[in-house]
Amino acid sequence: MQTDVRQKNALIILVFTTSRLVMNIMFRLPYAFLPVLARGLGVEVSLFSTALGLRSFASASAPFLAAASDSRGRKFGLLLGMVIFLVGMGLVVAFPIFPVFVGAMLLSSIGKAAFDPATQAYLGDRIPYRVRSRAIGVTEFSWSLSILIGVPLMGLVIREGGWAAPFPILFVLGAACLILVVALVPADKRETSENSGLMRGFRTVFQSRAAVLVLLGAMFISGANEAVNIVFAVWIDTSFGLQIAALSAASLAIGFAELGGESLVTVFTDRLGKLRSVLLGISLNCLAVLALPFLSGSLIAVLAGLFFFYLVFEFSLVSLIPLATEVLPDARATLLAFNVTFFFLGRALVALVAPSVFTQAGIWGTAILTIFINGLALAVLLLLRRQPSPA
Repeated sequence: MQTDVRQKNALIILVFTTSRLVMNIMFRLPYAFLPVLARGLGVEVSLFSTALGLRSFASASAPFLAAASDSRGRKFGLLLGMVIFLVGMGLVVAFPIFPVFVGAMLLSSIGKAAFDPATQAYLGDRIPYRVRSRAIGVTEFSWSLSILIGVPLMGLVIREGGWAAPFPILFVLGAACLILVVALVPADKRETSENSGLMRGFRTVFQSRAAVLVLLGAMFISGANEAVNIVFAVWIDTSFGLQIAALSAASLAIGFAELGGESLVTVFTDRLGKLRSVLLGISLNCLAVLALPFLSGSLIAVLAGLFFFYLVFEFSLVSLIPLATEVLPDARATLLAFNVTFFFLGRALVALVAPSVFTQAGIWGTAILTIFINGLALAVLLLLRRQPSPA
């Protein structure tokens, strides 16, 4: 009996990981092939970049969509997210023009914003807390594999078939994932509770001190990462000259670092404790960014430093997700959706100041800014030790 449950859970995790991989490929594809897509659509790169920036606002829809997952069931949230994604892909396949493509990007991001919290909430309902990090960590492989495998494969497809060639493939893969979710993910029954309404769910989240601390932690962790994320290519350029190979190597190092961080979560987070793992990751991230200014004399050393920086960032951020799954079980999907929103909010806010800090103070200024924001993350998450939430 227990073996059957484990096998069924493993199958569900595989379905979730595959589905999220398809969505993440679409999410990361425009970053990797921005000039190619802009030329294919007949617009300036600057206009395309603006449209890409607008996509971040799609994350604001996540709590509203996740509330349906809390009230109508996780499977409903999964199917809703996948259908929205497919509508986006279908539109760009049928009408490959710029306004429609922008709409498709928004819809695919909204679909992802619905699907991701629903998967985490479903696993939160089904997987015991003591081993939940392992399950959630495996689904997060979809993020790193999208850049290590998915995007390069789409690059080959674009080279052979043009800029629009990936989208019929993504539509078909998304449709296959929808069928898998329908057929293999058991429906879950949700009991109506006082927290099941939209506004009640929102109030439940923001009236919980532990939930607010988790959200602030996510915002600060992601903001600290963005301080480096937004300037590292410029730093490499100014330190070593414009080297496409160097930038490609940096992207590859980041992809493997993400995979490594997710792997560490599956192995260590449940054993160390969720909160302890997050705090450890943030502390190591401070050390990593402090080392970066001393590495600028060697490209290999810079790549190694960036690898470690992104490795421990991914470890801390992904470790925060299973911790968040148990803070508010009655509003689990809503809290996890707000976690996504605050993640992007942290990136957006730091993106406003990080370039000017780097321009005025170089990589040392970036390092100090990152350590300061990480310090805020440590401060708010240390307060969780005083809360009755799980650690």
